[in-house]
Amino acid sequence: MTLTNWAGNYAYRAPVVQHPRSVDELSQMVASARHVRALGTRHCFNDLADGPGALIALDGLPTSVQIDPDARTATVSAGARYGALAQELHAAGWALGNLASLPHISVAGAVATATHGSGDRSQNLAAAVAGLVLVSADGSLRSVARGDDDFAGSVVALGALGIAVEVTLDIEPTYEVAQEVHEDLPWETAMANLDDVTSSAGSVSLFTDWRGPSIQQVWRKTRVSPSFEPRESFYGSTPATTQKHPLPGIDPVHTTAQLASPGPWHERLPHFRLDFTPSNGAELQTEYLVPRAVAVDALEAVRGLSDRIAPLLQVSEIRTIAADDLWLSTAYGGDRVGIHFTWQPKDHLVAALLPAIESALAPFDARPHWGKLFADDDRSLGRLYPRWDDFRALVARTDPDGVFRNAFLDRHVPASG
Repeated sequence: MTLTNWAGNYAYRAPVVQHPRSVDELSQMVASARHVRALGTRHCFNDLADGPGALIALDGLPTSVQIDPDARTATVSAGARYGALAQELHAAGWALGNLASLPHISVAGAVATATHGSGDRSQNLAAAVAGLVLVSADGSLRSVARGDDDFAGSVVALGALGIAVEVTLDIEPTYEVAQEVHEDLPWETAMANLDDVTSSAGSVSLFTDWRGPSIQQVWRKTRVSPSFEPRESFYGSTPATTQKHPLPGIDPVHTTAQLASPGPWHERLPHFRLDFTPSNGAELQTEYLVPRAVAVDALEAVRGLSDRIAPLLQVSEIRTIAADDLWLSTAYGGDRVGIHFTWQPKDHLVAALLPAIESALAPFDARPHWGKLFADDDRSLGRLYPRWDDFRALVARTDPDGVFRNAFLDRHVPASG
């Protein structure tokens, strides 16, 4: 049987997939390999996880969560899914500061690709990492912790430095969140008040098809406090009176509870419920992250392509991410606005359109999400990351024989020297 990613748009070409049952077994596999890459939950839409040698799936490794209440951290098996981790943390009275829209993704995979949730004051998921344990190219274990010289280059590392087996994350006391949905927010109002719109809740997502005068839906997730009250009017949009799916006409049974009903953080921050698959996987995804200061102009540039985008689109989501200092993070050095596209499964048509979108966004230094579809035709990603050469030098020091290199890295992050 051919092994594919979750969406089914990519078939892995590696000749063998191995399933170690322990970290020691994984270390032996890496030490004996000429080339090797790791597989998590396979929610990546491109060839980032593939390679010319063996693939090592992390699904057979023992799972564990160790909570340190004094340090306010949780150390978790790298292959664990965020949703399962969240349930265990909540049961113990703890929480993460943010979650992505899908709770089904693995901790290590999300961290390595700078996957994020949403919020003006919420950094991407990798910024919550306080420490990592990696299997290096020679099979030995290497630990890095916040404050180490190489730490900021080792978190969002695209699998280039080794295979993560353990991740330590910042945690905080558990909390409740209420989710509200408003419909038909006028585009012009949203652009004129973008800072106020996105700061109106802890997490804000704007869903649009880029056509017409209005943004179809605004999802707002707010930490519940004694003073919390639902918003009736919201910049000319109206509150939804029934549960909504981001796509019109789709049964919202898979979505997390809305209608301002308070509930545990991990049951509101994602868009989709852990106990349901959010779709059949028949979709493609792309995302570009632009500096907050130029977001309105960048969004208007994308709207200028609406006639080309809309026929291939399922829905777009606009959300915000706070700055961090991780070298290859899409939010390195400044707050960002993410412009996300969920495409119909029309691979060749989407691939043909991406260069046009990237050209329109080029003046705004748009960084593509590492785990989603992008073109990078001019191979210019290096100019977008001030610590690019430092990262490549770190890769050269930790993996001089290229054990973890693959076609994706050769294409987009070529070796130094």
